Amino acid sequence: MSSHSNDDPALETLFLPIRQKLFPWPHDGALFLRARSGASLRADDLPGLVCEQTFKPDADALERAGFHLNSGEHRRYPLVLLLPPRQREEARALLARAVDSITASGHVIVCQANNEGARSTEKDLERLAGPLDTLTKHHCRVFWTGPLNGPVDHALAEEWRSLDAPRRIADGRFLSRPGIFAWDRIDAASALLAAHLPANLAGDAADLGAGFGYLSAELLARCPRIRSLDLYEAESRALDLARENLSTATVPVGCHWHDVTTGLPRKYDVIVTNPPFHASTHHDRPDIGRRFIAIAAQSLKPGGRLWLVANRHLPYESVLDARFGSVRTVTQSGGFKIIEGTRAA
Repeated sequence: MSSHSNDDPALETLFLPIRQKLFPWPHDGALFLRARSGASLRADDLPGLVCEQTFKPDADALERAGFHLNSGEHRRYPLVLLLPPRQREEARALLARAVDSITASGHVIVCQANNEGARSTEKDLERLAGPLDTLTKHHCRVFWTGPLNGPVDHALAEEWRSLDAPRRIADGRFLSRPGIFAWDRIDAASALLAAHLPANLAGDAADLGAGFGYLSAELLARCPRIRSLDLYEAESRALDLARENLSTATVPVGCHWHDVTTGLPRKYDVIVTNPPFHASTHHDRPDIGRRFIAIAAQSLKPGGRLWLVANRHLPYESVLDARFGSVRTVTQSGGFKIIEGTRAA
């Protein structure tokens, strides 16, 4: 296997057991849960690799690199690879799925950064699957099972399978699930923005980075002159919930699995957003929020209005001033700022 740059330490470390020939790449292929593309993946010959990814930018990158994305088929594999999320319940559900998805004598390989809970995840996999082997590199831990035929602890696997299942939050008003942003509560920034939305917002609207649909629901509840609403969300696990949470809306609602940074397909009178400022690697990425603002400006009709909430420290003012005819700070509270930008007529 060829050498490559270390562009994703966890992804690079995940394949150490294969590169060190501790066991061969299986002829029948492998399943890669929470797969990410990168130089370390593209450099290797991995016949039969099937990837799963619910985050649109990562899914698009895998497709561009020529990898096969699972389209809902359920089968077992002699090898399952996993880059687990930081959220513990979602990670445990994925571990249970991984050990459930192997053929007889199959292996599960997992890798995680040390500062994202690698030791805890390693102990969790050991509880499910018995003794593990471990290597460390690039401040990450990769650990893998011996030959398995399903989970060693079947009762624990049964318990963990549903840990990330959808459930009601906010006194039953919304359906949510572990692993999505602010999954178990109403995000304080979004709540602040909702409280300041003016009732005179009207026309065709979009929610960029809609999550499970809280801000969209509030927009419809508070602004009776909205005539249609499109939700754009990169995480399909969140979008599925938003679709359910907006199912009783009285105006047309579209739910789109979409990477907002690539642009929007149409123009709007109103855009609301609580833009993300982290990527899948959890590092601060204010450039994502700035891109959301630029796309919103491109996608508003003349005179259209953007309502934005952000952490006060995030440097968005320059792109707002450059892209909008008028910009005003509506309020600053609790570490957040609400900004209205109006596109020049």
